[in-house]
Parts: sequence; C-alpha cells; structure tokens
Amino acid sequence: MPRASLVQRHTHLHPPRETPSSPCLTKRDLGLSIVAIFLNGFLPNLQKAILAQDLELQRYTDSKGVEKAGATALFEEANNGSNNIGVVVNPVRLTSLGEFGSPQFVADKLIQAERRKESTKDAVVIGFAERPGQGGLQVYEFEYEVDSTRGGMKRIFSAAFVASKKLYLVNITHSDKPESPLSSNTRIMLEQVLHSFDAAPLT
Repeated sequence: MPRASLVQRHTHLHPPRETPSSPCLTKRDLGLSIVAIFLNGFLPNLQKAILAQDLELQRYTDSKGVEKAGATALFEEANNGSNNIGVVVNPVRLTSLGEFGSPQFVADKLIQAERRKESTKDAVVIGFAERPGQGGLQVYEFEYEVDSTRGGMKRIFSAAFVASKKLYLVNITHSDKPESPLSSNTRIMLEQVLHSFDAAPLT
C-alpha cells in the first residue's frame, strides 16, 4: 500500500519495522545524495504518474544549485526559485530529536520561527508525524503553509533527525497559490522525497 500522506498520519507513529544497516554516506556527499534523491529517487515508485506528467517532471530535472547563507545545499527550480529543496546541517548537543521535544512541540517552535520572519504574513501547521529512519534514527516530519510577501502562498514539507550530535534538516518548498494550487501528483512526488530523508552519514 502507498504510504499515507502527512495530513492523514498526523501524530501517529509508524509500526516498528526492521531497519537495514546504515548506508555509507559521508558528510561531503550528503548534499549530493539529497539532490540525487530529489531528482531521481521517486522515479521507480511513480512511473505511471511520471508518464502522465512529463512536462511537470521536466521542471524538477532542470533544478539548479544556488548558494544561500545558512544552507548546506540548496537547489531551485530553474525558472521559479520559490520551488526549491534545501538541506541544513548544524551541530547540536542532542543525541535524538526526542530529547528536544515531541513532534507537536517542534512543529510549534517551527511555526513560531516562521512567523517571526519579516516576510511572513501568516504560517499554519498542516500536519506532523514521527517515523523510524535507517539505523534506528528518530525522524520528525512536518507540513505547513506559509503566506509570504516573497512568493505568496507556499507549501513546505520538512523532515529532521539528529545523528552524531548534528541536526539534519531538509525543507521542500513549493508554490501553493489559490489560482495555481499544488497538484496531487506533485504532492506525491514531494512526499516521496521527504520520506527518503532518513540516512545517517558516517562520522
């Protein structure tokens, strides 16, 4: 069965599953691996959707890397910078996200931070969840909507985990304006990318 959407899962935990050994990722390769997931990782699972949406898919394969303060890696859609995926890696004193708080607690902090931004007109949590990652990682996922003076309405999908006392965060941002809402096929693609963010790098 396909994985339920973030909204449907909300705060329920996924049932325990066997976790494979940690993949051999290095810190240097983390950004590139996320980009590879973004561009190619969802293709095998969404073959039918892709065949029906060739033009839409082309927008993502044309993504370009850009530099931004605070972002370890950031890739934007070639002709629409509002659609992007970014990865941030920061040192922390935690060994897991659970030490910081529950998914709901973290979601509240996330929205508070968004609302403090000068460009934010409003920010609303759509859903949040916790799931197991590879090697037993505790992964939190969030979905929220931001109305900004920079690009209007946006849907943001985030996933985070802590490994080796570093916080790994991916943010997937897509335009979700009333006149051009996020399509179901695009949403599926973005959620597949989000769910793939669960690999701890080697230290």
